[in-house]
Amino acid sequence: MLLPDHKILPENPVENIESYLNAGGGKAIIKALTMSREQIISEITRSGLRGRGGAGFPTGLKWATVAHDPCSVKYFVCNAAEGEPGTFKDRMLIRMNPYQLLEGIAIGAYAVGAQNAYIVMKTSFEKEYTALSLALDAMAEHHLLGEISIVITRGPEDYLLGEEKAMLEVIEGGLAMPREAEYPPYVKGLFVTNPWELNPAVVNNVETLSNIPNIITRGTEWFRRIGTTDSPGTMIFTLSGNVRKPGVYELPMGSTLRELIFDCGGGLFPKKKIKAIFSGVSNAVILPYSLDVQLGFDTVRAIGSGLGSGGFVVFDDTTCMVQAAYTFSNFLWMESCNQCSACKRGTDISTINLRKLINGEGGPETIEGIRQGAVLAPQGNRCFLPVEHQQIILSIIREFAEEFTLHSERGCETCHKVVLPKIFDLDTHNHLFTYSEGRSQP
Repeated sequence: MLLPDHKILPENPVENIESYLNAGGGKAIIKALTMSREQIISEITRSGLRGRGGAGFPTGLKWATVAHDPCSVKYFVCNAAEGEPGTFKDRMLIRMNPYQLLEGIAIGAYAVGAQNAYIVMKTSFEKEYTALSLALDAMAEHHLLGEISIVITRGPEDYLLGEEKAMLEVIEGGLAMPREAEYPPYVKGLFVTNPWELNPAVVNNVETLSNIPNIITRGTEWFRRIGTTDSPGTMIFTLSGNVRKPGVYELPMGSTLRELIFDCGGGLFPKKKIKAIFSGVSNAVILPYSLDVQLGFDTVRAIGSGLGSGGFVVFDDTTCMVQAAYTFSNFLWMESCNQCSACKRGTDISTINLRKLINGEGGPETIEGIRQGAVLAPQGNRCFLPVEHQQIILSIIREFAEEFTLHSERGCETCHKVVLPKIFDLDTHNHLFTYSEGRSQP
């Protein structure tokens, strides 16, 4: 059971700075500024907080790596781009309580020795930008940011804006193009002018940083009271697709996928069964027999998929998995930046052959073309996109092989298209997501 004081997503929006302060906000930064940087990092490390943006990397270890770097110039970056299809939790957090995010950023920047911090979000996030801008002014007026300068940077709609190396490029005024893999942010950060001074940067996402004030104020033991040993605390999940109540739900880590879909999401509609579940477009398909998997970074990885950023898309038994594969492949092909030619070529090969299969123009060689495109995409890649494509496409072909064979013989004339769950907005009262109709829509 989720203890009420462990939630970081409030039931109602925090309307202003006074409401935030009356609820105990601001205490964490005041306390943190009386602590040494090492004490703060030690507290975050012992809490076991892991990044909520996808990889689940230990937050304390990331902070310590940058804090201990001998370079005198360091930066702190909040990833608020949230472009993964099927996710909306970071935007929801900003809308509901931007103050705790800003407090978390200020604490993190102080802990690693950074004087400047950036929040990066898409230009289309108007509500979030307004909420953060107002909160930033209010926090500064109340002297609740320490000595840290926080700048909001708005970037393009590109999926790769959320890739941390590409994000740094955008902060510097460039395009959302990932750097070489050997230069992660904790090695090469921002505004580097001297090859011997690489200005390392911490990059954390919104949910991760929103946990920081509570950990500093209430302590490690409090944070570890719920969740699991290797994934303590709560996580905010986005649930969409063929469920009765799509929405954003906060649960203790270690809750099951079944609890999320049926207890929170109300299950499926009458006479429908789960056919497939996807964690965004970044991981292999999850099948119904894994509904009792615990939601943790290591446990979901153990069944061959991944927790990702907690966005689960549920498809019922009316869904054509060839159409689903095409939708995902087409999205990743369009969003590939073409710096790594194998990525663009491989995702293109898969997408073209999936389109042939849907149009009834394929055979066994077409299925092999889809597979080969996915296999060949990750070669010397600068980011994870081609690996995502490989994992999700190969898993769909593997688990729904008969469906692909059938479509190679008959095409896909009677199948419904699968809408890409790229979320634009959420109507919380009616449990209704609005999907973007942007350039990535197939």
